[in-house]
Amino acid sequence: MTSTTPRILVVDDDPEIRKLLARYIESQGFRVLLAENCRELREQLATHHVDLVVLDVMLPDGSGLDACRDLRAERSNVPIILLTALKEDVDRIIGLEIGADDYLGKPFNPRELIARIRAVLRRRTEIPPSPGEAKVYHFEGFTADPQTRRVTNANGNDVELTGAEFDLLKTFLDRPGRVLARDQLLDLTRRREGDGFDRSIDVLVSRLRRKLSANDVQLLKTVRNGGYQLAVKVEVEGGQE
Repeated sequence: MTSTTPRILVVDDDPEIRKLLARYIESQGFRVLLAENCRELREQLATHHVDLVVLDVMLPDGSGLDACRDLRAERSNVPIILLTALKEDVDRIIGLEIGADDYLGKPFNPRELIARIRAVLRRRTEIPPSPGEAKVYHFEGFTADPQTRRVTNANGNDVELTGAEFDLLKTFLDRPGRVLARDQLLDLTRRREGDGFDRSIDVLVSRLRRKLSANDVQLLKTVRNGGYQLAVKVEVEGGQE
């Protein structure tokens, strides 16, 4: 492995699970760091570059949900996949609402976890377009640059989006005015590599609405029995859609 090999931080209080996951994740070509609680999670993030966190919800010194929420409040954009033994949809929705990129219910097949890890990392590390193909989008005072995955508001301040939120926003920006059904959005954002839990799209749309609220304009409209629609004008540098 090289220094460019993605490093995965596994946070779980069960030593046997940590050991098994570390062995399997490493066998799939990743580097692995381990932590057994929220304190060690903080220490690892402070002392190492981490490309993705696999975070158990139930930890001895706090909740993984709270740890995820705190990291997002501190503007950390490290991708997070939550592990939860909780079966209720509402618990999974809470995880997405506070900024997790994906979730996986226990018990799970390690191969599925690897598929989730690869999917989240791929969304973060896709090859940017060449300079001749690069686009910058302008809409309702906001600017979105896919090359840097950066969104700024009319004042030039950054709007902090998770990887999943940015992917969904770009999907709408590429198709302004079109009504997109949940199934289409799942496919277009490649969240089909998860379990097809389509409420995740509803949660992501809700988060985008909150973060991109501007001048009381409803950027994303809900179309009854249809899906969602980006209902504002989108301009692309060098042209417009």
